[in-house]
Amino acid sequence: MTEEMNFEGVLSVNWQDVETEEAAPGITQRILWQGDNDKRVVVVEFQPGAVFPGLDVHGPGPEQVFVISGDFNDGRDIFKAGDFIHNPAGSAHIPKSETGCVLLVIYPEG
Repeated sequence: MTEEMNFEGVLSVNWQDVETEEAAPGITQRILWQGDNDKRVVVVEFQPGAVFPGLDVHGPGPEQVFVISGDFNDGRDIFKAGDFIHNPAGSAHIPKSETGCVLLVIYPEG
């Protein structure tokens, strides 16, 4: 039996090469990948002192966050580089960062 590599549909990108979009004042995003039903993987950058304008409610699915650098505050806890947060569908918070941060955010269900 011969195994063959298959790279069909494989995507590779450096997040710093992706164009930024303003998500809110002081908050930008770079969409690394987007699939059906708004499934996506995004790098989000908070400038120091940036606060998401209003309540961030998660739906229809969860939001998963990995802190790449800086300090991220979800309105209750402060997370540092290397921390992972799973926000289930229906949960809500007010994201902010006093020092600035870079996050990898995954929306596995859109």
